[in-house]
Amino acid sequence: MQRYGGESLGESPRIVVLGSCKVGNYVKSTPLLRGLKQRWPAATVDFLGSGVTADFEAGCAWIDWRHSWDDSAPGAGLALQQALAQRTTSAGPVDLAINLDGFNPATQTLTAWLRPRYVAGGSLTANLRRELPWGELPQQRFLADPDWDSQAFLERYAGVFQSNYIAELFCRLAFVETDFHAIELPSGDPGFAVPDVLIHCTTARAAKLWPYRYWRQVVEACTARGISVGLVGSAPAAQRSDYHSDGGEEALLAATELVDLRGRTTLLQLAGACRQAAAVVSVDAGPMHIAAAVGAPTLAIVGNDASGLGASPIRLWLPRLAVLQRTVSSASCSACADNRYRNDGCLLDGHPCMAAVEPDQVLTWLAAVPQLSQRWSC
Repeated sequence: MQRYGGESLGESPRIVVLGSCKVGNYVKSTPLLRGLKQRWPAATVDFLGSGVTADFEAGCAWIDWRHSWDDSAPGAGLALQQALAQRTTSAGPVDLAINLDGFNPATQTLTAWLRPRYVAGGSLTANLRRELPWGELPQQRFLADPDWDSQAFLERYAGVFQSNYIAELFCRLAFVETDFHAIELPSGDPGFAVPDVLIHCTTARAAKLWPYRYWRQVVEACTARGISVGLVGSAPAAQRSDYHSDGGEEALLAATELVDLRGRTTLLQLAGACRQAAAVVSVDAGPMHIAAAVGAPTLAIVGNDASGLGASPIRLWLPRLAVLQRTVSSASCSACADNRYRNDGCLLDGHPCMAAVEPDQVLTWLAAVPQLSQRWSC
């Protein structure tokens, strides 16, 4: 088992890509999946992913077989082992394993269990006793770099990386050249009449939340103009337990004419709803990535200033798509960046970076959306 350095894998290699349980991570992996098939048209590309993104994975044209590694049901571990053994019998040994969740001990272990000829990304050694060394090539050793989101990172890897964008970094570690910015996702019929505007208010990291009093102003401004607004997200219980809703969504629903669509869609249906909506407004979370990927006019509400400094690592994760724009905070704060974004909540009193994103920014953006502009001016 060796570090992959761009070596030839033959005409029809078997490649296994390991993903994470984050929606944004999967969305940003799609350029790599496409690029693998472009480089090796006859390759077998398998994907070990998550139950969270399983419908996207199953609908991906560049994935030949998939299985979830994060199933916590009784017996799921044995089922995974059996599925991998059966897959190896039918598809052959693994030529290249690419771990896109490389700092997770579970995927590092699973990568080593695959017994690949080459490894890109995090892995244990074949005997499972220590981490496999990163390697000396810049496409290998950048994984040990503690800071991927800064301008200094680009300066350290000048001539190797064009940007900090995670989709490009994924491709570089696999020595794949493709259009790093082009994202393609399948979608499905949402099964309901889609409101004019979809909003998403919550995230797994509380430092990226926007005040609910601001959301209320946005919803009320839309309603006053006859523009319907729908709230998307996980089921209410999950929103409270995992995404810091903390009663804010319920209060917003009670105080406005907001349509509650939480928990009513699979990811494929959410993608379909975003395709049909006139606009999507979201904090830095999975629905923002999905909306931009399917071509919906999308506004990302982020607490980052004009230079990119703020609550979100936007140089790394923000989609590079023409349909997406972002807010600009009038407050500059480096606390999250200094902490390598490891903090859950804001590190300062008053959440200044997000509080400095005024609702007028969102309303001005909505007024300029082509499908809304005439109604907005009435």
